[in-house]
Amino acid sequence: MFLSGVIVLALACAGLSVPLSEDGAHGSLQKRAVTPDATCGGTKGGSTSAYCGTGCQSKYGSCTGSTTTKPPTPPTPSSTALADCLAASNVPVKFASSSDFSTLAKPYNLRLAYTPAVIVLPTTTKHISDSVVCAGKSKIKVQAKGGGHSYASFSSGGQNGAMVIDLEGFQNITLDTTTQIAKVGGGVRLGNLALGIYNQGQRALPHGTCPGVGVGGHATHGGFGYSSRAWGLTLDTIVGLDVVLANGSFIHATSTAYADIFYALRGAADSFGVVTAFYLKTQPAPSTVINYSFSLANMFKSAATLTSTLSHVQAFAQNASVVNRNLGLGMYFDGSGFSISGTYFGSLTDFNNKIKPELLRGLPTPSTSSVNAMGWIDSLTNLANGVALQQPLTGYNLHDDFFAKSVVVPSSTPLTTAALNNYFNYIISSSANAGSWFSIVNLYGGPDSQINVPSPSSSAYSDRSALWVIQHYGFTGNTNSPFPAATTDFVNGLNTALESKMPNTVFGGYLNYVDPSLTAAQAHTEYYSDATYQKLLGIKKIVDPGAVFWNPQAIGA
Repeated sequence: MFLSGVIVLALACAGLSVPLSEDGAHGSLQKRAVTPDATCGGTKGGSTSAYCGTGCQSKYGSCTGSTTTKPPTPPTPSSTALADCLAASNVPVKFASSSDFSTLAKPYNLRLAYTPAVIVLPTTTKHISDSVVCAGKSKIKVQAKGGGHSYASFSSGGQNGAMVIDLEGFQNITLDTTTQIAKVGGGVRLGNLALGIYNQGQRALPHGTCPGVGVGGHATHGGFGYSSRAWGLTLDTIVGLDVVLANGSFIHATSTAYADIFYALRGAADSFGVVTAFYLKTQPAPSTVINYSFSLANMFKSAATLTSTLSHVQAFAQNASVVNRNLGLGMYFDGSGFSISGTYFGSLTDFNNKIKPELLRGLPTPSTSSVNAMGWIDSLTNLANGVALQQPLTGYNLHDDFFAKSVVVPSSTPLTTAALNNYFNYIISSSANAGSWFSIVNLYGGPDSQINVPSPSSSAYSDRSALWVIQHYGFTGNTNSPFPAATTDFVNGLNTALESKMPNTVFGGYLNYVDPSLTAAQAHTEYYSDATYQKLLGIKKIVDPGAVFWNPQAIGA
């Protein structure tokens, strides 16, 4: 049902990088084409020869080798009834009998492959509305697929038998040059978004650096990039959302219209609807950005050296006399290579005379250094490291198979020497048989960070106190064999080694690195505060009482 003007719904609204390259000294490093908050490379389809960006992080969430809690067995609806319902509304769909079904169903994380009941390929909002209504009638769970990079394959439903609504047909990008608000389709990928708003008005947004990642999950679960300390998360730029709800209603949600739904979509959209368009407040694109990267060789001979290095960088990151919102920073290491890299909004002279000396003070002499001034688009292209910003509108085919976890370190309790020493000793003693892995440590907090400015109650993304967000990522190029238990165990051990020496600290997890090894209850605790989750649960009971939008960690699961 399509509604305009004042829409009457049964709502009780209560205010309802690593370095861009590694030198020969790091010959054993398998370079990864990943980014902070999104993956632009993998072992299947796409280059694995480059790492894109500082403190790079591969795309959302974490896909584990461990077994997730089994969701309830979905009902067995009549496939004929579902097909008839969709056909009656002329909804474009693909069933398993379609020749291209397996290609369309192939997930980003090949370890977690599910078979949808149907893949919807809408070209209009009405197609989506009709599909959701048909799913509800047929007791089929629904998940939207934007870029399709979900670590947990939630964009494939998170279980067999879901309806996947593929938003590939929603790729328009329109910049209002008066308001500087960009209307962005739910299927747009980040590289195309960056080029679209820049070409239309020299505008920019904070977002991850991997061009192929979709805006949908990225923006609705956070959306970190090196400009985020200056401009906030992608989520923070959202001023409006066009969304289809569980009853088929199509609404435009803002801070004043459907405020509770607007709140829920910014942090938990996969539990509440299908976002067909984002309205994003843009920034003037900087005329100059400093991209920097420093590689440190032979670091993994001494836990003491590693601990001292990260401790110094942490102290630097909290030094308000040097650091402000204009600095983006991350660290990458994998048992062989170690690098510090990021971006800076300021002059090359200021970076070289003020930032760089204090950052590197007392550290081992870098084996390679790169500090360059460039324009905004050149900066993004440099961070993508060989991956074109312009992405195909159809036929995207990049995959990996991996298990990942995250750790959110609160600003109130920075990493201790004991925790870091235990962590690096664990890496040195245990990584030899762990297979391929890497860790990424991104700076979210620190002086003047705009990520932590919004109130925790302003959206369902309630973690506004992070200092660091860490990702631990184990991967393999061999999908014909079971994922190595040793890799899974090692990645789990990385979290344990760090957290166990800080027993009084409440660590969290990052929504865009969703860990499918967590039970629903564990996920709700890790990703949301209790107050946030309880508010989301209340909204869910009103707008989606039948849990049409569902995955194994959805609100109410």
